[in-house]
Amino acid sequence: MADERISILVVEDDESLAGALAMGLQEAGYACRSAATIRSAEELLAREIPSLILLDMGLPDGDGTEFIDTVRQRQSALPIIITTARSGIPDRVSGLERGADDYLVKPYAFEELLARIRTQLRHVQRSKLKHSVADLSIDLPSRTAFRAAELLDLTPREFDLLAYLISLQGEVATREMLQREIWHVRSTMTSMDNVIDVHISRLRQKLDLAGLPPLLHTVRGVGFVLKEKA
Repeated sequence: MADERISILVVEDDESLAGALAMGLQEAGYACRSAATIRSAEELLAREIPSLILLDMGLPDGDGTEFIDTVRQRQSALPIIITTARSGIPDRVSGLERGADDYLVKPYAFEELLARIRTQLRHVQRSKLKHSVADLSIDLPSRTAFRAAELLDLTPREFDLLAYLISLQGEVATREMLQREIWHVRSTMTSMDNVIDVHISRLRQKLDLAGLPPLLHTVRGVGFVLKEKA
């Protein structure tokens, strides 16, 4: 059974097919919304970002590739599976080069569609397990971190600290945030400032390899941020 929080936007002008897809996807455990035109799909996309899009190419108000352009401007990593009767190689190449992630020719077996949906969602999930800033990258499942392809020797606490900082994508982490999220201390009566400063200092020493620009910066009076210096 799929996670009910996973939502799929079906962009299909064939009413009977759209209804059958919605029913099948809901039975498979997905939330589903449908749009019959590019305009209505754009309106739905503006209100809520789905987990994946199933996109027909021949729509009443334009070609599906126009909608791909719109999606990619807003959500570069949102999976898009084209489902269309156009089976020619040029059509497939065009759809994939415009930004689709997969291409399924009608008629197709619903089980194959589900398999392709699961594959695309797995790709998205895996991408969330790896983060990078400049030449620094971390892998959450293996709890490893590399700077310029060199493995960093981090303690468990240092890795947790680095993973949290990199997850903020350039936003500043205050000492209160680090105290709560890394040390799990929520009492405002307990100060972890000295402990935090020591760990930040040690982490910075391990990140600042010779000849490489610093990535971990102190924002005076606010906290710390992991990013390339502007």
